[in-house]
Amino acid sequence: MTTSPTRGVTTAVLCWLTVLLEGYDLVALGATIPTLLSTHHLGFTAADATGVATVSLVGVAVGAAGLGPLTDRFGRRGMLIGSVLLFSVFTLLTPLAPNVTAFGALRFLAGLGLGACMPVALTVMAENLPERRRASASTFTMTGYHVGAVLTSVLALAVGNDWHWLFYGGGVAGLLVVPLMWWRLPESAAYLAAKAEPEGERIGMRDLLGPRLRRTTLAIWGGSFMGLLLVYGLNTWLPQLMRSAGYPISRSIALLLVLNIGAVIGLVVAGIVADRYGIRRIARIWFATGAVLLAVLSLRIDNSVLLNALVLLTGVFVFSAQVLIYGYVAQVFPARTRGTALGLASAVGRLGSITGPFVTGALVTAGIAHPWGFWFFAGVAALGLGAMMLLSKPVAEPAPVPRVALNN
Repeated sequence: MTTSPTRGVTTAVLCWLTVLLEGYDLVALGATIPTLLSTHHLGFTAADATGVATVSLVGVAVGAAGLGPLTDRFGRRGMLIGSVLLFSVFTLLTPLAPNVTAFGALRFLAGLGLGACMPVALTVMAENLPERRRASASTFTMTGYHVGAVLTSVLALAVGNDWHWLFYGGGVAGLLVVPLMWWRLPESAAYLAAKAEPEGERIGMRDLLGPRLRRTTLAIWGGSFMGLLLVYGLNTWLPQLMRSAGYPISRSIALLLVLNIGAVIGLVVAGIVADRYGIRRIARIWFATGAVLLAVLSLRIDNSVLLNALVLLTGVFVFSAQVLIYGYVAQVFPARTRGTALGLASAVGRLGSITGPFVTGALVTAGIAHPWGFWFFAGVAALGLGAMMLLSKPVAEPAPVPRVALNN
C-alpha cells in the first residue's frame, strides 16, 4: 500500500509534533522542581516533588496501557487527537493548582492523555514508512521528544523563577496542534487495510507470555523498562543531581539542554545505523556505551568543556537506546496488533519511568544524590544491555496473521 508524498510528510510532521509535546512536558516539570523547592511554592518539599513526579508518570502509564489497545480497535486518528486535547487542557490548568495535592492531580490527568501520544504516534509512523526503515521511523519521530526537551530547557533559562509560563506554553501549544490534526491527519492506511481483512487471531497478553513469545516479550519489556527509567530519571532530576554535585543552578539547567541536544543527534544516528546493521546489535552497543558514560559522570568534573562533552555523549547513547526497542517491536508485529504491542511495551516501560524519578528523588531527599544517582543510572543501563542480550531472532506470528520479518 502506498502513501502520497504530501500525505506522508503531513502525517510525519504531526506525529513529530505530538511526541515533541511529551518531551516538552517532562522537562517542564524537571526544570520547575528546583524553583518549586527553593521558593517553597505551595509548601513544596523534596518529598512532595518526588510524589508529583511519580503520580504524573503513573497517569502516563495508565494512559499508555489503556489507550494503546484501543487504537487497534477504533483507529489511530481519533485516539491521537483526543489524547493531545486531554493533555493540553490539564497542562494549561496546572499552574492554577491551589495546593500540592491539586497540582499532582492535574499532572496525573494530563499524563492520561500524554500516555497514548507516543505509542500511537510511533505506530502511525511505522505504518507510514517501508519496513526496512522501521528503526528510522521510530528514531526520527522521537527526535521530537528531545527537541521539545531542548525548547523547554531554553524557555526555562529565559523565564527564570516564572515557571508558570512553562506549563502555559505547553498547554497552548497542544491546543494549537489539535485543530491541525483534525484538519490534516488521515487515518492510517495500514490500519484501514487490516480492518478490511477477515478477522484474524489477535495477540493478547496471554499469547505474549506464552512459551513461544515469552523470551522476546520479556526482553522487550525489560529493555523498555530500563530505557524509560533512564530517560525520565535523567530528564526529571539531572538539574538537581548537578546541584547536589556543587554546580550552579543555571549551569545545571544548561546541562539538561546539552543532554537533550545529544539525544537528538543520537536518535538520527541510531536510526540510520540500526537500519543498516540491525536493531538488536546497535541497541546492545548503545546501552553498553551509555552505562560507561553514566559511571564517568559520577566523578566531579571541573573542566566545563569536558563536562559538556560527556553529557552530550550521554544523551547521544542513553536516550536513543530505548527508542530502538520500539523500532524492533514495529518490525515484529503486524498492523492488526501493532498498536497493542507498542502500547504494552510502552506501558511496561512507563513503570521504569515511574521508578527512575522515584528512586532518584529518594536519593536527593537522603542527601546522597551525587554520586549515587549516576551509579544507579549506570547499573540500570547495564541491565538494559542484559535485556537486549536476550533478544532472539523474530518468530513467526500465529496464523493467520502474516509474519513481519526483522532486518537483522
